[in-house]
Amino acid sequence: MKILTGNDLNSGAVTWWDGSGWSLHVADAADVGEHGEEIAARENAARRVVAPYVIDGEHGPDGIRPGHIKERIRALGPTVRLDLSLKPADPAAGNWVI
Repeated sequence: MKILTGNDLNSGAVTWWDGSGWSLHVADAADVGEHGEEIAARENAARRVVAPYVIDGEHGPDGIRPGHIKERIRALGPTVRLDLSLKPADPAAGNWVI
């Protein structure tokens, strides 16, 4: 599975391509297949997102998650202060980082 990520142009927040727009939640990520680079170029040119790029994703029993630990950490938000992190609907979501 291939998913597309980048950062919101205004806030800098990590965003995930959901098939028609950008979401703050990795659970909304859509499989872009072989079209990832094309979508990234279009969205970057339209200035809806900063530096979009394609990454490996996994679809497991708990939903979609990035395949690499760096991207899993990005998906959860800042690591410095827990009160700033993105709160997923699943309270045990932090368990899938590693």
